Amino acid sequence: MRFQLLAFALILFLNHSITAQKAPPSRVITYRNPVIAGDFADPSVIRVGDTYYAAGTSSEWGPAYPVYSSKNLVDWEYVGPVFDELPAWTMGSYWAPELFFRNGTFYCYYTARRKSDQKSFIGVATTKDLKKGFKDHGQLLEWTNEAIDAFIVEDKGQLYLTWKAYGLDKDRGIEILGAELSADGLKVTGKEFSLIKADPAGWESGGAEGQAIFKRGNYWYMLYSGNACCGEKCDYQVGFARAENLKGPWVKYPGNPALFGDEMWKCPGHGTVVVTPDNRYFYLHHAYNGIDFTFAGRQGVLSELVFDEASKWPAFRYGKTTPAQAEAPSSATVILNPSFSLDYERDTLQALWVYDVHFPKPAYAVERGALRIDNTNKAATGNFLGMVVKKGSYTFSAEIGLNELMQHIVLYGDSQNAIGLGARDEMLEVWQIRDGKRQVIRSQAIPERFKYIDLKLNSRFGRFYEFSWEIKGQKIDSLTSTVTMEAPWLPRWDRAPRVGVSVSGTSPGKSEIKAIRMKYD
Repeated sequence: MRFQLLAFALILFLNHSITAQKAPPSRVITYRNPVIAGDFADPSVIRVGDTYYAAGTSSEWGPAYPVYSSKNLVDWEYVGPVFDELPAWTMGSYWAPELFFRNGTFYCYYTARRKSDQKSFIGVATTKDLKKGFKDHGQLLEWTNEAIDAFIVEDKGQLYLTWKAYGLDKDRGIEILGAELSADGLKVTGKEFSLIKADPAGWESGGAEGQAIFKRGNYWYMLYSGNACCGEKCDYQVGFARAENLKGPWVKYPGNPALFGDEMWKCPGHGTVVVTPDNRYFYLHHAYNGIDFTFAGRQGVLSELVFDEASKWPAFRYGKTTPAQAEAPSSATVILNPSFSLDYERDTLQALWVYDVHFPKPAYAVERGALRIDNTNKAATGNFLGMVVKKGSYTFSAEIGLNELMQHIVLYGDSQNAIGLGARDEMLEVWQIRDGKRQVIRSQAIPERFKYIDLKLNSRFGRFYEFSWEIKGQKIDSLTSTVTMEAPWLPRWDRAPRVGVSVSGTSPGKSEIKAIRMKYD
């Protein structure tokens, strides 16, 4: 019955995408959202020459802050992380990396949680070559109990840092502040000034953050986001403000909110505006997909801005909701299906693995035709390597060489909330960890001692899961006949689960993973 309801919802969703959005003429090259699928919250985007670069939140996942490049804002390729090794002063909450380019140097102004007191503040890092990662220059700004969501503005040669302030202060309201930076962009040198304050009685009652500021004509414009960003009860929205001088006074758009969610793309916000060579304005921001929702995370979507030349106020070209389909910035060839297969006996392609930053970075290598993960993490989930889920419906599988260690396929919210199927020697088990309590759902003997086994996870809409196993492509006995799981508690408040592999056990050793496959429906 649940599958029938989800199928009916999918039909409504697809019908909405056809009827609710005014389709561009057929001769126009179009794109469909998302342009960066999977968890890619709080995106920052810049254009350097003919190339766009984007970075996004990684939250509790390392390496920190994935970076992508594109020639057209629609087709994106992974470049690498801002930090392969995490900054020494940080411990998590890797949010809102803001890219900036000046005089041949890339800057990243990022939010992270400080080890010493677990408060979130702003750091800065630089590089000349994005492929080589960034050099961290440490903490840039500490402000009361929290300073997050950096955005950099240059006005008449002077650099300014802007940020969200007072989000955790009970004695005053949330504001977006600014201050002068040094010429090298690495120090705050000026006294703070206020740009806007969140209206506690209006649509911003949940706060204001994620500001993006740019100059057009005689005005500075700001896009900012308000209310709850994340999770099932999110109500994120976007507003406009403008000023003739950067330091204000700023005037909010009377028609705010200018962008809000619908059944197709929920809770849009927190992005950056970039201008194309032909002077079109695009806002790369995040939103939840209406079907996969929190199970696929806040995805990178693209919305175009246009301007009323009489009032000088911007508006979103396709209305006040995120477009399903829209006119592309330029020629685009979107890759619609991100499925892949890796056979470690012959393939040299590397999976884009991520790991939980609350544990040491897993030691692993491809050796002797297999992915070998050291069994060094004693967490109940094992030593886990994951990957971003691009869509909620998929089949993930791994071919395992059996040994005395338990090797798993895992859907991982965090170390306290996960589900998985593991195999060792002659035994399999389906398990879950919920709020730190581990429970074996079912264990099963493998009828003969086989050398290799395929473990499979089938996900539907990110909500319904089936585990099964095969020997050399022949299904011997399926666990899905009696085990169909739901785990609505897996998504964390600010991030989607990752799917991947892990190894665990009481003895030292390594995994022997011969192949992994991800097939999206």
